[in-house]
Amino acid sequence: MGKKGKKEKGRGAEKTAAKMEKKVSKRSRKEEEDLEALIAHFQTLDARKTQVVETPCSPPSPRLNASLSTHPEKDELILFGGEYFNGQKTFLYNELYVYNIRKDSWTKVEIPNPPPRRCAHQAVVVPQGGGQLWIFGGEFASPDGEQFYHYKDLWVLHLATKTWEQVRSPGGPSGRSGHRMVAWKRQLILFGGFHESTRDYIYYNDVYAFSLDTFTWSRLSPSGTGPTPRSGCQMTVTPQGSVLIYGGYSKQRVRKDVDRGTQHSDMFLLKAEEGREGKWSWTRINPSGAKPTPRSGFSVAVAPNHQTLLFGGVCDEEEEESLEGDFLNDLHFYDPVRNRWFAGQLKGPKAEKRRRRQGRKAEPGGADKQAVKGPGAQEPLEVVREVVSEDGTVVTIKQVLAAPGAAGQLESDDDDGPEEAAVAPVEPSPRSNAMLAVKHGRLYLYGGMFEAGDRQVTLSDLYCLDLHKMEEWTVLVETDPESQEWLEETDSDEDSEEAEGAEGGGEEDEEEDEEEESSGEEGRGECRVGRGTGRRGRGGVGALGRGRLPQSSQLPSFSFFGNKILKF
Repeated sequence: MGKKGKKEKGRGAEKTAAKMEKKVSKRSRKEEEDLEALIAHFQTLDARKTQVVETPCSPPSPRLNASLSTHPEKDELILFGGEYFNGQKTFLYNELYVYNIRKDSWTKVEIPNPPPRRCAHQAVVVPQGGGQLWIFGGEFASPDGEQFYHYKDLWVLHLATKTWEQVRSPGGPSGRSGHRMVAWKRQLILFGGFHESTRDYIYYNDVYAFSLDTFTWSRLSPSGTGPTPRSGCQMTVTPQGSVLIYGGYSKQRVRKDVDRGTQHSDMFLLKAEEGREGKWSWTRINPSGAKPTPRSGFSVAVAPNHQTLLFGGVCDEEEEESLEGDFLNDLHFYDPVRNRWFAGQLKGPKAEKRRRRQGRKAEPGGADKQAVKGPGAQEPLEVVREVVSEDGTVVTIKQVLAAPGAAGQLESDDDDGPEEAAVAPVEPSPRSNAMLAVKHGRLYLYGGMFEAGDRQVTLSDLYCLDLHKMEEWTVLVETDPESQEWLEETDSDEDSEEAEGAEGGGEEDEEEDEEEESSGEEGRGECRVGRGTGRRGRGGVGALGRGRLPQSSQLPSFSFFGNKILKF
């Protein structure tokens, strides 16, 4: 009887999920029909491009939720899509940029018949045929950020010939964004994501496989207990051939018009069963080591030693009417062989260490000495807070921060000299939804976003870190967040923006204006979840319900202190 009851309970959950999906699908159909017309308009503009045009250019504009991929045969990074929000308008892109690592230069590559504008899609590179970039799904939104369209299309960019091709194959995943996709042998494996209409939303935990040989989709039905529905998780392939799922974000309605988000911190392995083709199984695992604190909006890449690298994100404290987040810029590594997490600690530049050692040798008794610089020395500030993870584990976060504005500081053997102490370490600012890629053992980080007060700041900087040396970050492209435009939003702005976005134009200048004004989805006008890409789903971060961001014509001043963003 017990087993029967359990089975019936499982069927009930499946029926509930099926009803919810049907309900979401029905309500979103009208919205999607409206947006399909707008998307078709943009595709008409794109169809005017009849030949490949490669133009050297400055670095791409600020964006998040784009895809950054490495070319399998060249020293190049490939940036596609993404989104941007300036306080009034949302912008969505389908531009393709190539970064030449050796030349430290950017090229904009315009290829006929590209995928429609989108963000929060997934991109996977495979080496077949001189290199192929496969893209599935993602999002588009109306210019006012009130309606959303989730793609279910599959595209491939043939890197050798620079041609886009839409691959039409039935039986694939439903429209979604915030999903994850990896290359496994000669297949693409896709997991999770979410779909949202104006009033409803649904998160997924389904698994699909796409064959790169037959160009066909199949839905997998793994045995065992797998992850709950979520988006924005970590998905990588282990050296043993399993698919790893960690973390992610989901939300559920606790009562009418009130949603509560969950930042997942559990981990699962999806394994193909030996000798049983097409059969897979889920296993939950509990890694040891220095686990990342619960977060969403983190970025993922695979290090040269097959370890999974996790960067940044945002840790939220969510109330019914408010959402406060600590943006992060820490590094974590997961070793699948040892099933263990490690904190990524930078060693600092070798030249600096040599100067320190030489200084100690030159100073008698330096090894036993401690001196206080200045009469008003302040002690370092220790910040301790506790975060409860999904499984009930209490994680204590302890951070020691240098005392701000100290008149004097404690000087010890390991302290830098006066000149060195004045130089802050180079590192990316805390952020979520950045783009990561690894090439030749170097980690590249581009863009992302953070919040300064009530404003979203979208980044366009590019950093590099040698993962073999782990010494320090190198800045390849700088950005000044304080120079970023932030516009007030008025009712008249909203009305005119919507009208402009739907009208279209004819001349070249008008076409550019159209692309800028309506490419948008990211901020959803109201940052659909607050984070422009909101913590809610999209690859993402998001906690819905933040409502329209308070507006201001100018960003506040802010600076970075430890892993905090301070507003003045």
